[in-house]
Amino acid sequence: MRILVIEDDVVLGQAVNDHVVAEGHSADRVTRLADADAARRTGVFDLVLLDLMLPDGRGLDFLKALRAAGDVTPVVVLTARDQISDRIAALDAGADDYLVKPFDLAELSARIRAVGRRYSGNPNPLVVVGDLDVDLAARSVHRAGKPIRLTQREWSLFEAFVQNPNQLISKARLEERLYSFDAEVESNTIEVHVARLRKKLGANAIETVRGMGYRLGTPGEEA
Repeated sequence: MRILVIEDDVVLGQAVNDHVVAEGHSADRVTRLADADAARRTGVFDLVLLDLMLPDGRGLDFLKALRAAGDVTPVVVLTARDQISDRIAALDAGADDYLVKPFDLAELSARIRAVGRRYSGNPNPLVVVGDLDVDLAARSVHRAGKPIRLTQREWSLFEAFVQNPNQLISKARLEERLYSFDAEVESNTIEVHVARLRKKLGANAIETVRGMGYRLGTPGEEA
């Protein structure tokens, strides 16, 4: 997933940013709401991690504006405010989850995965795709009980297809999922990763629609 981290605490913000990147996501971190608005205008995000108190305003107002504009990007609130009234206000404003600081980074990962599954329309982390058993929570793939090892970026791409099984995903959208806006991306990066996925999962695992993008095929079946 491509994640927008809106957090002004230098230490926590960097820790969260580094953690989600280590988990195989791409992350763009900002410390002000104005920068968050600019990031949203120039990129598409799969998830927002939102602090409620920023130097130039309230995260709650940002969230309300997001929902009022019809933006359904999932939002997980990260805040030190732990009153029940604060949680209710955030959830009523459109937050998908609420995590109180200090929190364990492993729990943050679990919340991110859970929200991602809900938005994909399948809250069950165990998915069967062709002849593969996929565990979205454990980030694992097995065929006939034997594990198939994917790199972080291979997994991130495959997860995008699994969570959007009937959708065509453009090359640009896949690049955004893998890299933050300031990263340099080779022109053939997606093609290389797709080729590696096909080698590991089957020639028909990912279908190419020429000039338009890619979509999930049938892993295990040969062309």
